[in-house]
Amino acid sequence: MAIIRTLRNEPPDADTLGGRLSRTRESKGLSTAHVARRVGVKPKTIQEWESDRSEPSVEHLKLIEGVLDVNLVWLLHGVGEAPSDDIGPDPLLAIAAQLEKLQRMHADTGQIILRLQRELRRLAEERE
Repeated sequence: MAIIRTLRNEPPDADTLGGRLSRTRESKGLSTAHVARRVGVKPKTIQEWESDRSEPSVEHLKLIEGVLDVNLVWLLHGVGEAPSDDIGPDPLLAIAAQLEKLQRMHADTGQIILRLQRELRRLAEERE
């Protein structure tokens, strides 16, 4: 199997569009709410893009490119110049953004657990 390489003979970034978007936003120390305001969408839309539940339109991709100052080819395909992975000029904002993401994931996980518990109770009651 052939391995695709970039011009610098490096393999492309194997992450998804959503993963690259999330990493870039966090490396810039920006919240989903901030990026959403700048792009003209709801924070939930940014979250859906970052979790690969949906993808931004071409118009939104161009806005994201400007807001995050990121190479669009890298963002889409993982090929080319990646933004630096440092935590940005303001570590407080970067850490706050990471905490916000973890809190969302925690809340989502809690909702999934509740749904599974309800379904388990329902199935157990049907068996009785």
